[in-house]
Parts: sequence; C-alpha cells; structure tokens
Amino acid sequence: MDPAAITVADVSKQYRLYHERNQSLKASVLRGRRARYEEFWALRDVTFEVPEGATFALVGDNGSGKTTLLKCIARILRPDEGRIAARGKMSTLLELGAGFHPELSGRDNVYLNGSILGLRKRQITERFDEIVDFAGLEEFIDIPVKNYSSGMYVRLGFSVAINVDPDILLVDEILAVGDAEFQRKCLEKFDELQSRNKTIVIVTHSLDQVRNLCDTAAWLDHGSLHRLGPAAEVIDEYLTEGHTERVADGDHGARWGSGEARIEQIELLDASGEPVKRVRTGDTVVFRLHYQCDTHIERPIWGIALFTFDGVLVTSPSTREAGLVPDAVDPGSAGYLDLRVERLVLLPGTYDISASLMNYTRSHEYDMRHRAFRFDVELGDPHEELGFMSLGGVWEGDVLDDR
Repeated sequence: MDPAAITVADVSKQYRLYHERNQSLKASVLRGRRARYEEFWALRDVTFEVPEGATFALVGDNGSGKTTLLKCIARILRPDEGRIAARGKMSTLLELGAGFHPELSGRDNVYLNGSILGLRKRQITERFDEIVDFAGLEEFIDIPVKNYSSGMYVRLGFSVAINVDPDILLVDEILAVGDAEFQRKCLEKFDELQSRNKTIVIVTHSLDQVRNLCDTAAWLDHGSLHRLGPAAEVIDEYLTEGHTERVADGDHGARWGSGEARIEQIELLDASGEPVKRVRTGDTVVFRLHYQCDTHIERPIWGIALFTFDGVLVTSPSTREAGLVPDAVDPGSAGYLDLRVERLVLLPGTYDISASLMNYTRSHEYDMRHRAFRFDVELGDPHEELGFMSLGGVWEGDVLDDR
C-alpha cells in the first residue's frame, strides 16, 4: 500500500455563531456581559488517509464542512481537536486571487505568490514564461491585477499554484471558473500531475469531475464523514440518498397562458400506474397531463419539455409530432393524456418537466407550466455514468470476443 500523503485523524473544528456582538469595551460594560453565541461544529471526528499519488475528492452539500477541512489540511485553519499530517511540498488554490496584491502587476504577483508558495526568485524566473503562457495573459501581465476579470485572476492563480511543482495540490471549486479552453488545459495539467504521482485533493460540486478525475472520495454530511470509498461508488450513493428527500407534494416553476384550457396536474407514473417521484434508468414510466377545458378550442396540442436541473433542454415531444391532434375539444371537457415510455433512457440526475397546451400553430398558449414538476432518476440498466441519456447500444468487436 502506498504511504499516506495526508493523514486526517479525529479532526474537529468549532466556530462560534454570535447572535450579537459587543463592538467596544463600553458596550461590554453597559451590557454587563459578553456577547451571546452558540457553538457550531463545522467538522466532527473526521478520520481518513489520502495515499500518495491519489486524486481525492471531498463531496457533500453546502455547509457540510468540505472547505473548512481543506483549509485545515492547508494549515490555514487549525483544528480544535485531532491532528493532520502532510508529507511533501503543498500548493493550494482555495480562493480567487488569494495572495495577490491588487495594486501590483500580474508579473509582480507571480513573484509574490510564488515566494509565498516556497519558490526562490531564480526558480520563479525559470518558470515565469510557462506560468504566463498557461494563464494566457501575455498581453496583460504588466497591468495591475485589480483590473483583471475574475477569470483572469483564477487563471493566473491556478497557473502559479500548479507550476511550483507541488507534491500535494489542494483545489477548491476552481475548475468552475474559466472558459472551455482554460478548463481543458487544467484537465491536461491534472493528467500530467497524476502521471507524475502527485497527490491532488479537490473540493467540487461537479460530480462528473469527481468521476473522471478521482480515485477516492470522502462524503461529508453536517461535518461528519458519512462515506469513504471509490469515487464512483460514493457518488452513486450520494445521488441516491439525496433523492430520497424529494418533496412529495407541491408544484413550482412559472405559469402563463390565456386560460381557456388548463393543465391541472402533471404526474409521473411507474409501470404499475402508481405516482412516483423517483425512477431508475431503464424503467417503464408514464408522463400524465391532466387537463380542463372551459371553452371550445380547435386542434389543440399537448407537449412536455424535459430539462436537467441546470436548465439544459433534453427533449420536447408533443402530440403534434406524434400526429395525434383532435379536431376540437368541447367546453367542460376534462381528462388526461399519457406519454408512455417503455424504457427510460435518462441517466441519473434531477430533472424538471414543463407542460404546455397550445393551438396547432403554437402561436397561442392556453396554458404553459414551466418546470412545474421535478423528479429524480437513479442508477439502473444501462449503468452509465456521464451525460443525460443512454443510447442503449451494445458494444461489439474482435477484441471483446474473448471476454
């Protein structure tokens, strides 16, 4: 077994949450007491090891203690209990522009930041061109960084951090910033560091990045270590357990339309016809739209639109594309329409449904329920990890025949 690059042993970190503060000695005397506070344990008895050369992720909800733990590893914060040991030179990238002086130029900040991270001036000079080239800031390197955009800040900070040739690199949500080209360069640099057996610890909400980059993941929940194991397994459990908290009732999202006809309810049914909020990849499901019509409308069409949680449109089927358009619907009519899907190809994630009722030309909206129903998809068959949907294909080839 590889020796541990980082050892976290029974680590706890406490903060004081003040409900009021004595701003001065006078205020303390007048109140006759100290400001009131309550104790909050951001971390509680966290223990694990990061093997040398591993790429390790800290995952969990907001407020779970990920960044606090990373700052403790980086020695920015000191644990109240327990101990943390790290072997080798450490480089950190925890906040945009951390260690930069806004009045200094990018060039001066490279030398300043590099010296903070342990490099001598000669070493920084040797790597200066590589740092600037990676950041893509040749034209801006001699202007004050206070004039940089947030993307320029993070590009320069990241470039310095990874070019100090660390044994351990700590990164907090930094790949969420920057354009596609910069993110590609970052991922290539991670690949290089991994090939050189460097240890990387990442805090991120991007679960795809965890799957692609990391060997192991630690799931923190309210400051405690909930799960430690192979990254893919931890992510699968994190997604599945998080989905169990889906609210059973209540619509959300926006709504508009003329109102002569309405979509009263959106349901997701399983193969037995029971309403559900969670399904699995490969399941048979039914999307059901309940409608009510108050007046005579001609050639109406119903449709749904499926969005990822981040708002990406996945698909938008309607009765018009299916060639199922009634001549008219009479006043007082009510009922439902079903879209039956024999094999759901959505991959694990959270999805929103919009539902619409329009005229045939889509020039008039009777009712539009935008992202009004939310549901979760868990791992099923096919068992794929990345993207939104499965092609449902079968791999074949000579090299696979012997397996």
